[in-house]
Amino acid sequence: MSVDIRVIRDRLPREIADLESGARREGHLHIARLIDEWSAGHIRFERSGERLFGAYVGEALAGVGGMTVELALSQALRMRRFYVRPEMRGHGIGRLLALALLNHARDFCSVVTVHPGNPGAAKFWEALGFRPHAPDGDILCLEIAHIPSGRDVSGSFFTF
Repeated sequence: MSVDIRVIRDRLPREIADLESGARREGHLHIARLIDEWSAGHIRFERSGERLFGAYVGEALAGVGGMTVELALSQALRMRRFYVRPEMRGHGIGRLLALALLNHARDFCSVVTVHPGNPGAAKFWEALGFRPHAPDGDILCLEIAHIPSGRDVSGSFFTF
């Protein structure tokens, strides 16, 4: 299976509606918020360091993930609106998407945060090196210097 990580600009892909529907069935509203915020022009991933990526398998949108300025911490970016279709999980797509965003972040910040929302998501982010920032574990942080060096994955094809 090959995965293509693409930058999403100008407009959301039409397949985002399918991702939103799947996320909603799982009880997650963050993709609906992505659509609403984008439509209203509130968040378009246009500020310095911000980016929205889509992970495609063939022409199917398998997942999305974004990065915005973290207002709570100086020189930090925040992972957000991260979602991979349930049937696409377990194939490394989420990891490729996260690494593409982290590789991008290197040029813009010293820390990346994420608000995982549930224990399963927290385990995913912790496996990438994120550590609790607050005692309650609601915010995880990763110092960019601790990101393993490797090939920049944005815009590249990968087979696994």
